[in-house]
Amino acid sequence: MTAVLDRPHVWLPGDTGQPPLLLLHGTGGNEHDLLALREQLAPEAPVLSVRGTVLENGMPRFFRRLREGVFDEEDLRARVDELAEFLAAAERHYGVAPGSWYALGFSNGANIASATLLRRPERLAGAVLLAAMVPFRQPPEADASGKRVAVVNGHADPMAAPDQTARLITHLRAAGAEVTRIDHPGGHTIDARMLPRIAEFLQQS
Repeated sequence: MTAVLDRPHVWLPGDTGQPPLLLLHGTGGNEHDLLALREQLAPEAPVLSVRGTVLENGMPRFFRRLREGVFDEEDLRARVDELAEFLAAAERHYGVAPGSWYALGFSNGANIASATLLRRPERLAGAVLLAAMVPFRQPPEADASGKRVAVVNGHADPMAAPDQTARLITHLRAAGAEVTRIDHPGGHTIDARMLPRIAEFLQQS
């Protein structure tokens, strides 16, 4: 288990009565990037923030891509399984209930979160997907029943365009997830105006 937990991460203990947050950064980020969101979204929640293990031109990512907007789906499946193994080890080490994580991911982090929901749904209780794209051209058969998901995308996002958002929601709902769509007028970013709505979504968990 120690070897599995050698993956760079930050653990912040909190109120065990609240769903623990799993923070997943975007391309070029690290395990510290999204920590500030805790105070605005769920200040008492336990937090696990994880660094991606793939490097693209020196920038950490959670899985490889073939080119901009085209994912290496074989690598994606392997990285989902790797993350699932890490989460199981973290649950045992930090005393977290199995599969109780709410993933909060931005861009590449959102994509590994949605891929996990569609491939290893038992590892997550739900997710907030910020600037998220469709992870699999043909999603695997999975039962994501009971998983609560918020998809928070911008109308002016050139990467996670509205058609991507619609397809992603269709895939998640087909797997049984309960999906809330939260749109904003911005681009490929975290829109601060949406944070109160995201906080409300998490509080309802």
